[in-house]
Order: sequence, then C-alpha cells, then structure tokens
Amino acid sequence: MPEHHFLLVELLNKLLAKPILWIYSIFGIKATNPAEPIPPHIVFSFIVVLFIIVSFKLVALRAKLLPTPIQSFGEFVYTMFEGLLVDIIGEKGRKFVPMIGTIGLFIFFSNIAGLFPGFESPTSNLNVTAGAAVFVFLYYNYQGIKEHGISKYIRHFAGPYLWLAPLFFPIEIISHLSRPLSLSVRLFGNIRGEDIVILILASLIPYIVPLPMMALAIFTSFVQAMVFTMLSVIYIAGAVASEEEH
Repeated sequence: MPEHHFLLVELLNKLLAKPILWIYSIFGIKATNPAEPIPPHIVFSFIVVLFIIVSFKLVALRAKLLPTPIQSFGEFVYTMFEGLLVDIIGEKGRKFVPMIGTIGLFIFFSNIAGLFPGFESPTSNLNVTAGAAVFVFLYYNYQGIKEHGISKYIRHFAGPYLWLAPLFFPIEIISHLSRPLSLSVRLFGNIRGEDIVILILASLIPYIVPLPMMALAIFTSFVQAMVFTMLSVIYIAGAVASEEEH
C-alpha cells in the first residue's frame, strides 16, 4: 500500500519532531524517518485512548440516580464485560473488569477509527496489535503466578502426571508463546484488509458504493474486538483456575 499522509500527524510532527528526536538520541534510538518521528499509529492510538478516558470520565461525573441514555449505555458496557468475566471465570473474575474493559474498548475504537476521514485504524498496524497481544500475554501469566505462586504455576505446564511432563511441557510452552502471535496477526489482518477494501472502493466509486462496506466494517470491528476480548478472558481463566479446574 502507498504511504498515506495525515494532516494531524504532519502537524504534530512539525511541532514535536525536535524534542522527540532529542529523546531518541538520549536512549540511542535512531528514527527510521527523521521527518516523521511520531508515526501515524502512535498518534491515532493516543487519540483513541484520550477519547475513551474523556468519554467515560464525563459519564462518571454526570452520573445520576435516574440514569440518562448515555449513562445507561455506559452501565450496559460495564455489565457486558462484567458478565463475560463472571460467566467464564466466576465471581473472582470481577476484579479483571478494568483490564478487560480497557483492552476491549481500545481494540473496538481503534478498529473503527479508520472509518473517519483523516484517520487511520491503529489496529491496522502490526505494532499496535502486537503490543496489545504481548500485554495480554504478560498480564495473564502474571495473574497466574500471583494466584498460585511461580512453582505451582509452572507445574501446570507439566500436565496431569509427572511422567508426562517431558511431553506436555514443550507443547504447553509452544502453545502459550503462539498466543500473542495469533492474537496480533488475526486482528491486524482483518482490520488491515477492511481498510484496504474500503480505500479501493472509495477511490473507484466514491460516496455510495463504500457505504455498505463501511457498515459491514463496523460489525466486523465489533466482532474482532469481542474475539480478542473473549480469548483474553479465556487465557486469564486458564491461568487463575484452581488445580481442581485444570
């Protein structure tokens, strides 16, 4: 795909290029593109994060006993994530709502960001999806170690019987290491493909023809966010499950 130039990204790079390059030099980092040290996926990721923070903060500040439609929608989103965690993990899954809710909302809004003029979907860049997948990987392993202790958690990789450990252990390690790869590539491929198709349709026949594809993209963006979120919950459930549940 040809490189796209975004007005907002160009503006931020003009304003912040020198201090960013100075920070890079301190840590010995060489910018691949000195004229644009802040790449589009970083800019749009921060915009998505800022949008989520501001939106839900406003809803929380304006919360009333008799909820407004926006407050009701916010509560619905919260209960959706909470219900998913409780159904899969149990009552102790409630404590994971902040993490799962944050990653789920970030993925969804990042997926649909590219449908707005002048924006690009951060999740159409492999760096973003890989970062989210690695975070999930580190988080669920940390929770597993926190729940069971490092020795018991590692013992889960050895299988039900000690004599099967030489067989189970390498299989489990490969399985767990493949999770960030599958999470990141699946999400990246789907969102990148959507953006390419919409871009091609918009360049060939603008205004009318891309609209059905954009409507479909909203649906698939939601589905991809749910898949990512669901798998994250399943990974956490497997990590914190008691020995009787393994």
